[in-house]
Amino acid sequence: MLRPSALCLLLACAASLATAAVVLENGTPILWAQTVDQLTGLPIQDGGVVSPNPWDYLHRMSLYRLLISATNPYMGSMGTDATANPVWGLTVQLGWFLTSGRFADPTGTTTCGLQTGDPMCISTESFSGCITYFVSVMSFLSATKQGLLGEGFQVQMQVPAGVTDYCATYDDCSTRHPDAMTKWDAFYQGLKDSAASPLPEEDKKDIILGLYWAAQTASMQASPVCNAKLSSYSGPETTFIKSWLSSAEYAAAAHTHFTLKKAGMIAAPLPGRVLREGDQAPNIADLSAEENHSVSVFSWMANINTLMGGLVPRTWRTVMCSVSNRQRGSAMMESLMLDPTFATSKFLTIIYGMTTGC
Repeated sequence: MLRPSALCLLLACAASLATAAVVLENGTPILWAQTVDQLTGLPIQDGGVVSPNPWDYLHRMSLYRLLISATNPYMGSMGTDATANPVWGLTVQLGWFLTSGRFADPTGTTTCGLQTGDPMCISTESFSGCITYFVSVMSFLSATKQGLLGEGFQVQMQVPAGVTDYCATYDDCSTRHPDAMTKWDAFYQGLKDSAASPLPEEDKKDIILGLYWAAQTASMQASPVCNAKLSSYSGPETTFIKSWLSSAEYAAAAHTHFTLKKAGMIAAPLPGRVLREGDQAPNIADLSAEENHSVSVFSWMANINTLMGGLVPRTWRTVMCSVSNRQRGSAMMESLMLDPTFATSKFLTIIYGMTTGC
């Protein structure tokens, strides 16, 4: 485990410096070196049941590390880069939630997620902790059921006392959230099928990413329990996080391929702390210019979606009708986030211009 002093230094840097968020550490996700690389490295109950604690950051990150290793043999269409597996995107996202304080208890009734308490704790009251629970746990349980992590393993997630809103086994998740689990099963089956497919690698990549994003999106929308947790956050943070969720739908429709490098680039300018009342980009004094830009973009996306009655995301889904349009869409989203000179009006113009290609 990481020494408390080193961890506190890491979190303090993320919270205090007027720079972009800390999302990578020595070129890998935050605290990657502290995670396990074998299924048997996780807690095992009597009877041999593997029992991770998904409310501990290192355990939740370990699920992704094991998942990357298990799926890498089927990811040839993603490229030769060792960090091209799209699951790397989820690891970077997880690290950003930790260092930006979004896994901490927003109600202030516990010290979960705080330097003064348990900094590895993911609060069951955290909206980000809730959303990412379903993505990490469902993807892992499905992969285990499909035999990707080996045969004969049983997995049951640890459940905090008094908490009943989160599924803990494959059967439990399949019963409560059948759509999301079916989509994860389909993703893994698609991975296996791709190995023998005669399709060009670019087409196989697009199909795999489509299945992956369908499963991820379904998991993020699996349970309404997460939405109730938004009431514990400020108005600016609530607006930001809702727009962040919407951006995932844009990425999904474009079958965006988040390698470790690209995910790090996209996550770096995200706000390095939870937004507070009175925060109004691009004039948030203790955030960097890059962070202010990203908050401004997300605010614009939320406002334009409201003003146009949801027309923009519906149009976006419509124009993401071909591999070439999806590739172009991914590049546009990257420019919107990273290039301050890329005008938001240009984004809308390009979207509507792409409708003629469908």
